[in-house]
Amino acid sequence: MIKLYKLSEAELWDTCVKSFTEWDVYYLSGYVKAFHLHGDGDPFLLYFEDNGLRAIYVFMRRQTALAGVFDSITPYGYGGVLFEGKATDENIKVFWNAYITKMHEENIVDNFVRYHPVLKNAVPMKAVSNVIELGKTIALDLTSPEIIWDNIISKNRNMIRKAEKNGIEIKHEKGLDLFKDFRRIYNATMDKDNAEKYYYFGEAFYKSIHQDLNDNYELFYAVKDGQIVAMSIILYGNKQMHYHLSGSLIEYRNLAPTNLLLYKAALWGFEYGFKTFHLGGGVGSGEDNLFKFKAAFNKNSDYQFSIGKQIFEQAKYDELVKIRKETDQNFDETSSFFPLYRA
Repeated sequence: MIKLYKLSEAELWDTCVKSFTEWDVYYLSGYVKAFHLHGDGDPFLLYFEDNGLRAIYVFMRRQTALAGVFDSITPYGYGGVLFEGKATDENIKVFWNAYITKMHEENIVDNFVRYHPVLKNAVPMKAVSNVIELGKTIALDLTSPEIIWDNIISKNRNMIRKAEKNGIEIKHEKGLDLFKDFRRIYNATMDKDNAEKYYYFGEAFYKSIHQDLNDNYELFYAVKDGQIVAMSIILYGNKQMHYHLSGSLIEYRNLAPTNLLLYKAALWGFEYGFKTFHLGGGVGSGEDNLFKFKAAFNKNSDYQFSIGKQIFEQAKYDELVKIRKETDQNFDETSSFFPLYRA
C-alpha cells in the first residue's frame, strides 16, 4: 500500500509521521509549509506499508518546463526515506519498485534527496539506489553537561569564556515580533556572505515557522548592552535539535556571541531531554570555515552526509536538458548539478 498526503491533510500527515519511532522535525507538515510558501514546490508525504515494513518520505514536487511534468526534491535541510519494521533488502526492493511506479503515475521525472546524517537513513537505501557520500556533519552529544563541554575543543572553550567575560547574555523564547529582529540580522549576514537570492526568506516564511511549528522551534539570541547581536532559529522534535538558520552583527563577531549561544542552546537541550544537537556541515559539504566553526563544538562527531540522484523518465529528462540548452546560451552541459536542466 502506498499513499500520498497533501499539505491540506496536515493533521493526518503529522499523525502518520509521529507513528514512526525515529521521526524528526524535517518530516512534519509545518516544516515543509514554510518552504512551500518560499516557492520550493508542493509538499507531499509518501507513506508505504507492506509485509511488516513501513516507510515515509517527504518531497517537494516542482513544475518543469514541460507542461504537466514534474521533478522532486527533499525539502531544505535533511530527509530521505525513513523505514520502520522489517527492513530487509527484499522488503526495501518491494518498497523501491512501488515508489518508482508511483513516481511514474505522478509524472515525476527525477528525484534529488539529501539524507539525514543523524538517522543514518542513507544506509538501507544502498541496497536499491546509488547513494553518494559527501562530507561530514557535526552533532553534539547532549548526554550530560560534562560531555558537552569535554567534546568542545579548547580554542572554542576559550571563545565561549571570552563571550561571557565580555558581557554577552544568551536568552531564548518564541515570538513573532522577534522574527523581525532575526530577519534584519540574518539578511545582513547573507549580504556580507554574498548569498544567493534563495537564502533570503520573506515574512510569510517566518510567520509560518511561528504558527505551524510553534511546538518545534525556539529563538536563541545573544544580547550585548541591551542590543541583540546574534540570533539562531533552533528546531527540535522527538529528542533531536537542529541549528536551522543563524545570523550575527559583524561588528560584534569578535566577541564570539554565536559560540556562547550554541553552547547555551546545547545545555538547554540537555535540560529538556534532547539526545543530539545537529549543527550540519560546511557549504556544499566542504570542510570550509563554516564546517570548522561547527566542528569545534564536538571533536568526536562523525556523521556522514549523503545524497541520492534518481531519474525515473530518462526520455523526458533528456528533453528537459534539450529545452534548457536551446533557451539558455550560457547553459553548462558539463555541470555536475542535478537535475542538469536546473543547473
